[in-house]
Order: sequence, then C-alpha cells, then structure tokens
Amino acid sequence: MPTYKAPVEDVLFLLNDVLGIERYNNIPGFADATPDVVKAILEEGGRLCEEVLQPLNRVGDTEGCTRHDDGSVTTPPGFKDAYRQFADGGWVGLSADPKYGGQGLPHTLSAAMNEFVASANIAFGMYPGLTQGAIAALTIHGSDEQKALYLPKLVSGEWLGTMNLTEPHCGTDLGLLKTRAVPNGDGSYAITGTKIFISAGEHDLSDNIIHLVLARIEGAPEGTKGISLFVVPKVLPTPDGGLGERNALGCGALEEKMGIHGNATCVMNYDGAQGWLVGEADKGLRAMFTMMNEARLGVGIQGLSQSEVAYQNAVTYARDRLQGRSLTGPKAPDKPADPIIVHPDVRRMLMNMKAFNEAARALVLWTAIKGDVSHRGSDQAERQAAEDLMGLMTPVIKGVLTDTGFQNTVAAQQVYGGHGYIAEWGMEQFVRDARIAMIYEGANGIQALDLVGRKLAANGGRAVMAWFKEVGEFVSEHKDDEAMAPYVGPLKSGLDALQQATMWFMQNAMAKPDNAGAGSTDYMHLMGLVALGYMWAQMARASLAALDGGAENASFHETKLKTGRYYMERVMPEAQAHLARITSGADSLMALDAESF
Repeated sequence: MPTYKAPVEDVLFLLNDVLGIERYNNIPGFADATPDVVKAILEEGGRLCEEVLQPLNRVGDTEGCTRHDDGSVTTPPGFKDAYRQFADGGWVGLSADPKYGGQGLPHTLSAAMNEFVASANIAFGMYPGLTQGAIAALTIHGSDEQKALYLPKLVSGEWLGTMNLTEPHCGTDLGLLKTRAVPNGDGSYAITGTKIFISAGEHDLSDNIIHLVLARIEGAPEGTKGISLFVVPKVLPTPDGGLGERNALGCGALEEKMGIHGNATCVMNYDGAQGWLVGEADKGLRAMFTMMNEARLGVGIQGLSQSEVAYQNAVTYARDRLQGRSLTGPKAPDKPADPIIVHPDVRRMLMNMKAFNEAARALVLWTAIKGDVSHRGSDQAERQAAEDLMGLMTPVIKGVLTDTGFQNTVAAQQVYGGHGYIAEWGMEQFVRDARIAMIYEGANGIQALDLVGRKLAANGGRAVMAWFKEVGEFVSEHKDDEAMAPYVGPLKSGLDALQQATMWFMQNAMAKPDNAGAGSTDYMHLMGLVALGYMWAQMARASLAALDGGAENASFHETKLKTGRYYMERVMPEAQAHLARITSGADSLMALDAESF
C-alpha cells in the first residue's frame, strides 16, 4: 500500500531561505505568518493529510461515489468524517478574509497545504479546493448581500461550492453556451440548462452546495460577450443564512471516469432553478476567470502532488527491491542481488522526478506570493507587476506541471516493473488520477495557446519582458561566482533559447499564425524549463549560503546542490530541442490534408 509524507521541511526552506517570506510583512496576513506559526500550520496540516486523508485514497478509488434514485450522491466511506475534521480545523478558510470567518493568512500557505492534500487524496481535495475558488470569485465580484449570505458558510466549510461551465456541446469554446437565464421579476433569474463534468456537483459532505453557473440572459448577444455568471444554491438560503426550499436542480448522472473516483463528477440539470446575477450582466467570463485562474493554479498543484507521492513510493521500492548487480560491482554483497536504486537508469527516473518536484514546488510558492502581492499589496505598481507575472505563469504552471507530473507517475510505475501494473501497489491509481489534470480547466494545448497568443503580447509584452529582466539580472549578479557557475551557466543558456524563441514568434507568427500554434506547446515547456531552472538557481544560492554559515542540516543543502546540478546538466539541455522545433515553423506540421491522416 502506498504511503505519503508531507514535505514540510522543503516548504519551510523555500518560504524562509529561498523566497524570504518575511520580506512581505507589510502586506496584510504576512505579519501573522511568523516562522513558528507557519511551521505549526504546515506540520499540523501535514499530519492531517498523512493520517486522515491518505488512508482514504484507495478507498475512494475502489468504492467511488454512488448516485441514488432521488438524485442524491453518497461519497466514499470515511470521506464525510474526514471532511468534517478538515472543515472544523479551519483549513477551507485558511487564507480567507477574517471579515467572513477566515484566518486571513497568505494564500501562499493555502497553496502549500493544497499540495499536501492533493498528494494524500486528490479526489477528496477537490471538494474544498473548488470551494476556495468560489470564495475568491464571490469575494471579488459578489454584491455585499451575496458576500454576507454565502461567504461565512463557504469559508467555514459548512457549505461547499462548485463552478459550472462545460455543456455537452461546449467545452473551451464558451461562446457556444446554451444554458439560459430568464428574469423572474424579483431580481432573481430562472436558470435552465445542462452542465457536464461538474466536479463535486452533488454529494453528502455539506447541507448545501453553492453552484456558480455560466448562463446567457434571454436576449443577450451571442458568443462570449453575452455570458453572465449566477450563484445558484442547491438549497435556497433564508435571509438569516438558514436552509429553505430545495432549488430546481439536480444531479442527472455520475460520470464513469478513468480516475479521481472519490470525487463526484456530475451531469447537472437546471430546470428553472432560482439564481442571482454575480457582477454585471454579460460580464460573466470576467468573474468566472477569477475562479478559473484559481482552479488552473490548483490543477498545476495537482500535477506536482501526484508526481511527489508517486516519487516517494518509487524511492521506497527502489531501495528495497533486489534485482541484478551494479555495473561497477556488487553494492550489497551479503544479499543475492543489489537494490535497484544502484542502477543508473532507475536513478535517471528518480532524479528526473526529484529535480522536477522540488523546483515545481518552488515555482508554485513563488507564484502564490505574486498572487498575494497582487491582491493585498498597498503599492499599485507592485500589485500590477505581481499580477502580470502571475498571469504569465498561470498557463505554464497548469500545462507544464500537469504534463510532467503525469509523465513522472508513469516513470514511478516503471520503477516498480510488473508490480507497478498491479492495483494493490497503488502506482496505477496515481497514473490514472494524474491524467485528468492535463485535460480539465483548459486542456494543456489551450494553455500553450493562451501563453503564446495572449500572455506574451499582453500590454505590449510587459509581463514577459519583466520576467526576462528579473532572470537576466539574477544571472548577471552571479556570473562571477564560481560556486554558482554550475547553475547560472545553464540557466543563461536556457534563457537565451527562450528569448530567441520569443523573437522568432515576433518575426514569424503575425503573418503566419500557424507558426505560433505549431510552436506553442514547445514554447510553454521551454518557458517551464527556464522557470524551473530559475527556481533551482535560487535554491542553490540559498543552500550555498546556508553551508557557508555552518548550517546544522548540511546534508539537506548538499543534497539540494547535487539535485540542482542534475537538473542543469541533464534536464535544461532540452531547451535546445524545444527551440529547434519552434523555429522549424508550421510547414511540415500542416502539410497533410485531412484525408491523408
């Protein structure tokens, strides 16, 4: 059976030594996040994930959710009690506004906790994870009345939330949306339509579920310009926040899925359900994008989480499994064979996973801090700069972390050999669960197009140029530091390749847009390589400084430096392959007519 250990020490190193979280104490919430408080929160959250959530991961996979004849849904055994512990512990509202019962701590801590939760039990984590997105959307776009009515219940975890976008004929292209909203004459609307793939659409974890639903008001323009967002509760609240009548909506079916069986993925039918407009009419996408961006970062964390838990178990197996002898002579001469961790190709798989996981965690937390600054900072210029960088990195985190996270679960399964294909060892569940993260909240090809087609050019390239400047200045600052040379040199090479690719798009994509489309996925991964390399360079700097200062945990920092060097020598060279594919253009890709496939 798989196990999981929350990487608390690694998160503390990133927050304290690499990212310098104390530098943000002028921002609301950060001053309360003292080192002792952060450590206590992460240790307690890690314990909850290890002891309560992880043991239910296989239960959720094998038992799944059950839909009953009345449309109600029961979650797997143990989920309801685990959720009550989760909500009672205040984990849903860890970073929510204290005005509505939240703890007001930085969202960065929620991001760290979300990794722990998803590693322990990705299907369980989706229930409160979607609620956090609903909280964000209502906090920014909801009316005062909506905030007062819904946020205290959502923040406490007493009620849970969802997002309803997709329809049977309409996925990414939301302009095709058909769900309609008709004014009732009392300020509310009658919502009618069918939504599919709605995670946590119906369940027994809370007494009420608050759905945020995209719909088109009767007479609104066609396409994306005519879409509005509505809050549609499963049970209509009374003015004092109690429960009134059941709304006219329900779960028509549960999807039969490849993975994440412990989460109820529903077909939701709205039959004139009463809902209320969130924000302005016909401006629903703006409000929903708040939730979608939260979700995309959350899905990126899911990619990391499955890579991390798969890696942890693969390492344990590789240390114990005896098979063959080392190429350089027996390493366990007292045993009939050596543990497979001595073999270079097994090391290759494990090192790829380890080097990715630690850099991806750093990138998630770096981006989460940018998010906190953009939402809570007092300096408008700093807020704008942080928002720019967060927007730039959102498709990279979603696309690269889920693509690579899935690849790493497959590699971890490979470490197990035949046992990796057998369900009781747990590896095949990680593979199945990780696969969805590449698809939902915008398939990764869409993330790449968003990066190349929108984010690069946004505001005259302001975000990407600022990021190039930041990484370039880091390289220049350390170019004469001999100890940093193994990290700075490869980082500069990767940055040069990324800048060449960016310039190539500027020169070749305007006249021929297929060039942008053909190179977009390679560009996303190239930017991901450089972003992860930048994280490794910063971690190397912090570990070198710690060793120079006589750090007690010297082995931790020595391991960091060796892992970072592996990334720079064995992973970063992929930048040149991405650049070559990008600059080859679209001609060979688009040469065949459809009938020739």
